Amino acid sequence: MLATFVIVMSLSFALIRLMPGGPAALIRARLETSERPLSQEQIAARVELFTSVNPDKPIPEAYYDYVTATLTGDLGQSIWYDRTVAEILADAMPWTIFLSAVSMLLIYVIGIGLGALMAYYEASKFDFSSSLVSIVITSVPYYVVAVGLLWFLAYQLGWFPTGGRVDPTLEPGLTVQFVQSVLHHGLLPIGSLVIAGFGGTALSMRGNAIQVLGNDYLRVARLRGLSERRISLTYVARNSILPMYTGIMISIGGLFGGSIILEQIFTYRGAGYYVFSSLGARDYPLLMGGFLLITLGVVVGVYIADLTYGLVDPRAGSGANRESF
Repeated sequence: MLATFVIVMSLSFALIRLMPGGPAALIRARLETSERPLSQEQIAARVELFTSVNPDKPIPEAYYDYVTATLTGDLGQSIWYDRTVAEILADAMPWTIFLSAVSMLLIYVIGIGLGALMAYYEASKFDFSSSLVSIVITSVPYYVVAVGLLWFLAYQLGWFPTGGRVDPTLEPGLTVQFVQSVLHHGLLPIGSLVIAGFGGTALSMRGNAIQVLGNDYLRVARLRGLSERRISLTYVARNSILPMYTGIMISIGGLFGGSIILEQIFTYRGAGYYVFSSLGARDYPLLMGGFLLITLGVVVGVYIADLTYGLVDPRAGSGANRESF
């Protein structure tokens, strides 16, 4: 995990400092052509303020300063918003986490439940129709679903707002009106991710459950007189979900990455919205800060999956445990 994050920081540093026409060169060019004349020392200080990299320092020293600043939360100054990148992302990240967490929870709850039913009624009309629907919706990108929902439910029917995170006239707080407004504004983005995502989870769960249902230990469990409820929950459900656990953690990164386009469609000011808008504004410090934050989310998600998989499935533990199985 640490090696991956260091590599990503190094690539960000290379983009800022070493690439021709990179962020540092762009900011320097803007400052040199500004109406207010600045000395080279002042320009270097401004570039360092925005990018956390001083272009006049030797590369090893500038790299050390950049890594130190990044690890302490100093991601530079946004060119477009005239705020620190850390402040912008700290304000936006909870909204992105809200969308991603609720979406992922609903995707796996609906997908696992539907997949289990499809496996239980294998080869039935319900299984055939559910599999067909799951395949179709999995083939549709989430942003297509988002545009369709926005056009029909927001612009045509007027049931939902066309953008924003919350009603701007409300004061932030744990009031009923504020919570209702947050849910009202977030329902379409969440629905877009859920509709486009639960089909693949259902198909994976169906395949795992069918494979588990064919194992001999289920027959032994029935011969021992165990109830169908206990067999379904303890044996079938648990062993079918286990192979999907790592995918759940990895999907965290996918949802963070997907939020870049989704939040732009709904004008939802989360981390993805600012990363996308920074592209058009050439706000490289904000772009690099968002890139580092999304990368950190992916790396931490995979790392947590690696650490906890042995607790969820003892067969993936130590070598002694594997030999005992």
